[in-house]
Amino acid sequence: MDDTAVVNASPFIFLSRADRLDLLHDICGKILIPQAVADEILLNGPEDISAQALINDTRFEVKPSLPIPHTIARWGLGHGESSVLALADLTPGLLVVIDDLAGRRCALNLGMKVRGTLGIVLIAKKRGIIPSARSVMEELIQSGLYLSAGVLNEALRRVGE
Repeated sequence: MDDTAVVNASPFIFLSRADRLDLLHDICGKILIPQAVADEILLNGPEDISAQALINDTRFEVKPSLPIPHTIARWGLGHGESSVLALADLTPGLLVVIDDLAGRRCALNLGMKVRGTLGIVLIAKKRGIIPSARSVMEELIQSGLYLSAGVLNEALRRVGE
């Protein structure tokens, strides 16, 4: 189990829509959400399933958004992505859960440990938390996650599916 993760809006939203936020909890001991990301999740209103999860699940810890360091600001990311990376920059060792490609590149450039929604599912499969990564990915795709067939098939091949 990874100790602590900081999660961006898209992985949170896709996992909640597919009723798979449990995967974050199974993989990460503590889950941090910067306020800028919480605000993005809450945009669809309090009746939205993602907003409900954020509001009602006390295992998610919303943290104040931090000033964005120049090393991150120069990447021109969105406020949520920048806030995730600023928190990870201040707290070395956090797992950064982010799907945005530019955000992932920035995090990797800064030496951060990064996973996306697909990576969370693959870890869950490797650890025996779920029996099938393919079925979970199909749920996520039906919930709006976009992955090319090539990326999905290559990832599934890596976990024996």
